[in-house]
Amino acid sequence: MKQGVTVNFALMGCGRIAQRYAALLAGGEVSGGRLVAVCDPQGDRAELLAQKVGLPFFKDLNAMMSGYGGLIDVVCVLTESGHHARDVLNVVQKYVKHVVVEKPMALTLSDADQMIAQCDQKGVKLFVVKQNRLNLPVQKLREAFSEGRFGKLVMGSVKVRWHRDQSYYDQDDWRGTWALDGGVFANQASHHIDLLEWFFGEPVSVFAKSSTSLVDIEVEDTGAAIIKFKSGAICVVEATTAARPNDIEGSLTILGEKGNVEIGGFAVNKILRWEFSEPMKEDDEILRNFSENPPDVYGFGHKAYLENVVKAISLGGASLVDGLEGRKSLELISAIYESIETGREIALRFSPSKCKLGVLRSDSSL
Repeated sequence: MKQGVTVNFALMGCGRIAQRYAALLAGGEVSGGRLVAVCDPQGDRAELLAQKVGLPFFKDLNAMMSGYGGLIDVVCVLTESGHHARDVLNVVQKYVKHVVVEKPMALTLSDADQMIAQCDQKGVKLFVVKQNRLNLPVQKLREAFSEGRFGKLVMGSVKVRWHRDQSYYDQDDWRGTWALDGGVFANQASHHIDLLEWFFGEPVSVFAKSSTSLVDIEVEDTGAAIIKFKSGAICVVEATTAARPNDIEGSLTILGEKGNVEIGGFAVNKILRWEFSEPMKEDDEILRNFSENPPDVYGFGHKAYLENVVKAISLGGASLVDGLEGRKSLELISAIYESIETGREIALRFSPSKCKLGVLRSDSSL
């Protein structure tokens, strides 16, 4: 495809996050991209979303592709996390379309590997959504990091203190299950864990603990992990959906020998601290101006991410987060769960044996 050609998107799955995609793609917010159709096995949900944006809806992928397959360039897989691999493989193997998949890309490393291999074999792009990398404060932090302003990295942390009560998990029977969702580490904190790896590089080991504190679900709603990186830096992940009565924060802190930065807000959206031993004239302006107040925990990054998808497809450019990059955080999250189950520090790289993520429980009705 060439510059100036519109990239046509379709949505597979019309749940909570699909509302964000539909608003952007059908509302003309994504330059060079447009939404042409949606599908969901829950037909009423697909119909409701389609009515909002004035587009056709379908109850399954096959029906949508039979009607609009020749028009669709990219399918956004927005289904349950445990179905991501199945649905991506269906799109790629049957219809050879590019795929955007929400986090986490899969719940098992073997599924992630199969997704990557099949996309490579079919010659299509796999885009794993990590939109928080594109938040304005995070982008400014990345610039400072790339310029070497931190020197040696010493320590980092992320805090996800969000509110998800029982009514949230009761919306759908897949929520809070090992087979299709995972807990706060795999779901809500996955973007923040990705940010740690993006800045600190290769992890070498992790030790974690978790609990299910305030809701009736299979998985954890609260946990903490200590990660050691190849550089020698140590990072802490503090994650919970048991904040009451409201969301508190989704934050990232980086400490280095020459400076420290803290990005807070409830969606890594506000620079709270920006200090370096070698100040630059624009530092005060960055601290004042590079913050944004998103309408929800998804932030503003989806727009920029989808515009990168358009550019990568229309001009043949690189994707911001491809399958191999998306797999990195999944491996670390899997190691966190392995540590929780074994009570041991887990060395990376590893093959999961006790990790429950993506595993169907024998007593589950799913």
